[in-house]
Amino acid sequence: MERVTDATTAVLATVESLLGVLDGARLAQSPGVPPAQLRVLTIVARTRQPNMSRLAEALGVVPSSASRLCDRLEATGLLRRVPDPRDRREVRLLLTPAARRLLEELRDRRRAALAAVLDRMTPSARQDLVRALAAFDAAAASLASGETDADLRTA
Repeated sequence: MERVTDATTAVLATVESLLGVLDGARLAQSPGVPPAQLRVLTIVARTRQPNMSRLAEALGVVPSSASRLCDRLEATGLLRRVPDPRDRREVRLLLTPAARRLLEELRDRRRAALAAVLDRMTPSARQDLVRALAAFDAAAASLASGETDADLRTA
């Protein structure tokens, strides 16, 4: 059990370092977009033309709060609301070209910031990291899918 506790502590410390690297890249963006608004843009980018209800659900907020975030993004030219052609009562959310550029620039800055850290590691340490992250991802996916420890041992 002590090994799991040590691993938990190491993972938490690493996550904090990783968040610091990613947040530093976000803070370098110009113009600055608050984290909550960036989250909205990211959700809209990953979801095929979401409506306000789906966005609110993804954010874990009430629709009126999601709507206020969208108001701000629309005012800055990063988001558009368009009527759903199948149901005029529904509003679909679309990224503008400016929002797509902003998200791509953020991805590029984050990629560069991560590369700068990874470049300070030895090649073998990077390989070990990739293997460990793949194992962590597999374990997290199996937990999320409801697999039991017995399922994993017999696979």
